[in-house]
Amino acid sequence: MHVVIMGCGRVGSTLARSLEDRNHTVSIIDSEPDSFRRLGPEFNGDKITGYGFDQQVLEKAGIRRADAFAAVSSGDNSNIIAARVARETFGLQQVVARIYDPGRAEVYQRLGITTVATVKWTSDQILRRILPAGAEPDFRDPSGTIRVDHVPIPEAWIGNRTVEFQMQSRCRIAWIDRLGEGMLPTRESVLQEGDMLHLVMREEHAAHAYSVLEAGPEAD
Repeated sequence: MHVVIMGCGRVGSTLARSLEDRNHTVSIIDSEPDSFRRLGPEFNGDKITGYGFDQQVLEKAGIRRADAFAAVSSGDNSNIIAARVARETFGLQQVVARIYDPGRAEVYQRLGITTVATVKWTSDQILRRILPAGAEPDFRDPSGTIRVDHVPIPEAWIGNRTVEFQMQSRCRIAWIDRLGEGMLPTRESVLQEGDMLHLVMREEHAAHAYSVLEAGPEAD
């Protein structure tokens, strides 16, 4: 892939190096040339001084051959304008914008621009660690309909088949972390001690799913 990044702060520079480490090509744009120091001497991508919403700057960064564009500067307005130019003018489908205002992030998410709301992400991470299990999911889709939770397997369910748990809880096991590795459950899979379940469910089924987790399997 070729990826164009706007913003060479901590996020942008880390993202650029990570992409290069995975053998992708990168062009990174920033209005301050000194920002490129964060990339280090090993960075081989293009460093373009300018504004990521300027079409000529984007052309210089190789936007026409790019597979993705990430706007991760410190300004919401700049990120959104640049993301819209990349998507609407150059036709890129893989466009991500970093947005500090979660309310605005939801609006642009509905317009088809993937957003990362920094403040909301951080607060959600903290909430998930201080609230009781099930109070806050690991992920919720933009419409608020679907959620993903990860929960340790309760003792009452050890030795039972995954398919039985899914039928009773009205949720699906996306995958299981077992002994440090991820595994996809089959109809014959049996829940084991130490399993970490990654559950996908509708928001309105969450209370029922957690009650089934706590109560254990129904008696035959």
